[in-house]
Amino acid sequence: MSASMIRKGLELLSDDIKDGSKKQKSAAKKKHTPSKAELMGLVSSNRQGVSRQVRRLQGRLGPGKSKATVKDKRIKSAVEEFRKKQGKSHLSSNLLYFLGTGFRATDSDTMKIVNQNSGRQSRHRPDRTVKKAPEEKSVFTEDEFQQFQKEYFGRTVEEGN
Repeated sequence: MSASMIRKGLELLSDDIKDGSKKQKSAAKKKHTPSKAELMGLVSSNRQGVSRQVRRLQGRLGPGKSKATVKDKRIKSAVEEFRKKQGKSHLSSNLLYFLGTGFRATDSDTMKIVNQNSGRQSRHRPDRTVKKAPEEKSVFTEDEFQQFQKEYFGRTVEEGN
């Protein structure tokens, strides 16, 4: 290669580098938030909502570009999202835990828990079982009663009917 060709190549390369830096600077200038005066030209001449339009346009970077990008977003599968939102069932581990313990609550404790969890209204409470008093056994026998009837009435009452 001759020296003249190398010189020409280096000149072209330096021109490309200079043009590239100018493009980067112009791109950086485009990304700055425009001033209110620059935006007044973009806003319609309708008087209502001018300040809101200016605020909305100033919020964006560059003319009409939205800030939202999908550049760094990771695509998520629907199945993965569904599994993440669905809770894992802990039933089997809970059953193993409760069946593995040797502790058994007393009946009084269980009744306290049941009573606390029942509703406050009377219709939610079960009917209280009334304890029946055991029938009192008589001191006298049936024969003694019949003998008393004969002595008092002169005859047994059942016979007189």
